[in-house]
Amino acid sequence: MPSLDGATQWFNSEPLHSRELRGHPVLVHFWTLTCINWLRTQPYLRAWSQAYRDDGLIIIGVHTPEFSFEHGIDHVERALAARGISYPVAVDNDYKIWQAFGNQYWPALYFIDADGKVRDHQFGEGHYPESERVIQQLLGIERRLVPAEGRGVEAEADWAHLRTPETYLGFIRTENFEAPGGFVLNTRAPTKCLST
Repeated sequence: MPSLDGATQWFNSEPLHSRELRGHPVLVHFWTLTCINWLRTQPYLRAWSQAYRDDGLIIIGVHTPEFSFEHGIDHVERALAARGISYPVAVDNDYKIWQAFGNQYWPALYFIDADGKVRDHQFGEGHYPESERVIQQLLGIERRLVPAEGRGVEAEADWAHLRTPETYLGFIRTENFEAPGGFVLNTRAPTKCLST
């Protein structure tokens, strides 16, 4: 298991170290407090934490900020309270844990077996039944999947009615962009408001 050393602070736990977690299946998930994709995974993480805690699963959240204001410990603390997060959370303001895992995504889930080996991963939201089955495999159990439903900002996206999926600033990373006339690379274009 990659190192958890380098956290600038821990919530809901004393600092945890990889060697101390041997013998337990562990789910490490990377998040940042303003990421809508993370918010949509949170109902599942809460449900799994409660449902599999007594079976030996340890869930560890790693808050690695995307934006400068997300470094604020008070922001992280408010997010934990607002989302009802009771499992251990490492604050990774210096990206030490992020780098140890070679991570590049929010959210990212890493499923680690009792021997400390990363057995699976999931990047982005979705694939919840498959992820829960991985948890059950690591625990050596098989049972009905845990129900989870997000409300408010945690609600699943209305995929059937989205016209343009999430995109990032800059055309290099833009995919599936929908706009009248599309867009032209490396060219300024006049903008106009679209009325409905």
